[in-house]
Amino acid sequence: MKKRLFSCIAALALGTMVFAGCAGTSKETAPTETKTEEATTGGVKISIVGSTTVTEPMEKLAAKYKELGNTDNLEIQGVGSSAGIKAAIDGTADIGMSSRELKDEEKGAGIVETVIAYDGIAVVVHPSNGVADLTKAQVKDIYEGKITNWKEVGGEDKDIVVVVREAGSGTRGAFEEILKLIDEDKASTIVETAVVAEGTGAVMASVASKEASIGFVSEGYLDETVKPISIDGVKPEVENIKAGTYTISRPLVLVTKPDVKAEAKAFIDFIIGDEGQKIMAEKYIPVKN
Repeated sequence: MKKRLFSCIAALALGTMVFAGCAGTSKETAPTETKTEEATTGGVKISIVGSTTVTEPMEKLAAKYKELGNTDNLEIQGVGSSAGIKAAIDGTADIGMSSRELKDEEKGAGIVETVIAYDGIAVVVHPSNGVADLTKAQVKDIYEGKITNWKEVGGEDKDIVVVVREAGSGTRGAFEEILKLIDEDKASTIVETAVVAEGTGAVMASVASKEASIGFVSEGYLDETVKPISIDGVKPEVENIKAGTYTISRPLVLVTKPDVKAEAKAFIDFIIGDEGQKIMAEKYIPVKN
């Protein structure tokens, strides 16, 4: 009887050991399977924030980067150049996008700048406007409210409707700096009655819908809905921007901390490489010809 009891106990113990061994094997292989699944669904998250002007080509660059086999998760958000630079400085974004030169205080924060292309800022009016050329001084006077009627610059007797980008826009920041539309306290001198348009598309739509309006947009976004004005006799065309004869122009810049993650640096290297510059050349002047 004792032998039978001992045999049953031994058999039960052996079964328990076998079951435990199987369960242990299951626990050991599960993390490996999970890790393999994660590796195939996405790579490192890279946050890219800033200029709405740079956002459109950035989305194309990200799509091409993914097409070439990269698995990093590129998150792009257009919120304006100033916000993008600030995000790069405080570390809430890996890469900041700017469509203007950095201010001295921004450069003093120790961030790294990478110019990815150059752009001309075109002054635009309604297609029906007979004015085709303005001096830079006249544009400045219009935006400061010193010239208020088109007849003062050779046009019809119509009050000028000034259209401007929102504060914080890289396009506006560059426009203000180039035309010196900033006072000693670094405040904008643009007339307070200006119509504020949020984004490039909104500026285009506003100028296209108001016959007496004037606005400014990136040269790469020009279409038949608005008419670009020559500045001092020079048209806002790529050849003139490259030659430096069209003087209302700016750089498109990416900013990062010096110790930015390797994956973000690799994406920037792609942008300034041959493939990336081909995409930038679709609407802008590439840094590499």
